[in-house]
Amino acid sequence: METPAISSTPIAGVYTWRMPQHSESRVVPYDADLMFAIVADVERYPEFLPWVVSLRVLSRVKDEGKDIIVAEMQVGFSALRERYTSRIVMDPAARRIDVRQVHGVFRELDNSWRFTPEGKGCRIDFYVAFEFRSRLLSAIAGSGMSLAVSTMTHAFEERARKLGLKEAPQKT
Repeated sequence: METPAISSTPIAGVYTWRMPQHSESRVVPYDADLMFAIVADVERYPEFLPWVVSLRVLSRVKDEGKDIIVAEMQVGFSALRERYTSRIVMDPAARRIDVRQVHGVFRELDNSWRFTPEGKGCRIDFYVAFEFRSRLLSAIAGSGMSLAVSTMTHAFEERARKLGLKEAPQKT
């Protein structure tokens, strides 16, 4: 039987395990469909996302208007490299992307993206919860999770800025 990791959330004087999670909501000056397309374009992640070393699509199907991709991603920092496989469900009509690990370094990994038009831009709602199989990796990642997630979400926004600049001359 595994001993749960300790969190700082006391319940009746007893400390309990809580999986690290992060959520953020922000309004960006980019179209919701553009932001959806950037996050959905998983094959391009190694080009602009920090720590993504490689990505390989293992399968791709369409089901009731949703694109479902199974992809293996290698992430790394310095000499540390890990691979995991995720099932990515993309719903363009709802502008929603849900990701769940199916195999790999995490005991559990879930994340979701929602893109809602707002004014001349869109609101991005992002949520991630994860637990590494290794308690050591969980402790290390949990301590810097907010910074890491913020760095990655900014990378998507920067990608939109660059793509928007490239597309602008074609629209005139």
